[in-house]
Amino acid sequence: MASHASEEPRAADSTIAEAVAAFREGKPVLIHDFADREGETDIVYPAESMTPEDVVRLRTDAGGLICTAIPDAVGAAFDLPLLDDALAHPSADGGDLGYDSRSSFSLPVNHRDTYTGITDNDRSLTIRKLAEATANPAGTDFASEFRAPGHVHVLRAAPGLLSERRGHTELGVALAQEAGVTPAVVVCEMLDEETGEALSPADAQSYADRHGLVYLEGSALVEQLG
Repeated sequence: MASHASEEPRAADSTIAEAVAAFREGKPVLIHDFADREGETDIVYPAESMTPEDVVRLRTDAGGLICTAIPDAVGAAFDLPLLDDALAHPSADGGDLGYDSRSSFSLPVNHRDTYTGITDNDRSLTIRKLAEATANPAGTDFASEFRAPGHVHVLRAAPGLLSERRGHTELGVALAQEAGVTPAVVVCEMLDEETGEALSPADAQSYADRHGLVYLEGSALVEQLG
């Protein structure tokens, strides 16, 4: 992927309504967070619609870590800890993060119907099952359905979503809630193979244009949904 870090993304960003419509159709949305935060664009999918082909797109066109973000209340219902709280090791002190006060990582899991858990089929199954569990936490025995460690990283959103934290975890869950779909989303960072850094916003928007996808600035989501 070519990088043009000095270019600015075009001003005519897609609207929240277009992003909501895409999510309702099970399509991905590209979300850039903030230049003074991670400065990354993630491909974000509603988890309930994840297919093996979608996993292929994430690992080949994005290249970052494939994670599933869920609301805080769902994480609490399943007793899922924040990973830096659960790890009994000095390295779990994440107080020196340059872009935030904490990480949203919880446990990495596989669904128990998977084999190794890493294949496109296995990961898409685990993701869809996480969405089903999110839609019905009271009717889900999490430990009976999922095992840890696994290959799909679960992210636990901040309780106040965008009013409390503005990571891709919260941006994606807030968009899913606005769209009225199950509030579990798949996020994966877009990386630049030429620079070894995050894909620039201009190149991310060019990718969205080529593939007919919505590109959205996180600031627009915060302004309308925060």
